[in-house]
Amino acid sequence: MTAQPVPYAGIATRAVALAIDAVLSQGIFLTGAAMLALIGSLVGDIRPQWVVTIVVGAGWALTVVCYFVGFWAVAGQTPGMRLMHVRVLARDGAPPGTVRGVVRLVGLGLSIILLFTGFLPVLVDDRRRGLADFLAGTVVVYADREIPLADLRPAMSLVERDMTGQSS
Repeated sequence: MTAQPVPYAGIATRAVALAIDAVLSQGIFLTGAAMLALIGSLVGDIRPQWVVTIVVGAGWALTVVCYFVGFWAVAGQTPGMRLMHVRVLARDGAPPGTVRGVVRLVGLGLSIILLFTGFLPVLVDDRRRGLADFLAGTVVVYADREIPLADLRPAMSLVERDMTGQSS
């Protein structure tokens, strides 16, 4: 009797995918910032300096949100996830969509800010979900493995509670 392969992606696979995506998203931001800095050096400095700081911060945030949420909502996987052959799914088996993607990104940020402890549930949860997955009601699965739709329907996430108006 052979054991069935687990359809849910583990912590190492997800970590490598996140590292690849971090490099790619930051590379996109730095390339754009370098082009704008070149244009700025030709035109002249922007004053006051706090305006530059706010614009750079907003540009970074916009790049990260568009990169992660855009790829999750449209394709269900970022380029790093595609390289690692994993994808993120909502309860209906489809890509998570924009709202779930934003909630998942917030959860990802919280997981990192909390000294990466938000990733620890992946080690013990039966569906290998981290904080971001719990908040958004998603799972990360290997792209080449089939998963029954019934396995994707655990208790309601925070997104669904807000959408239906139910409380816990």
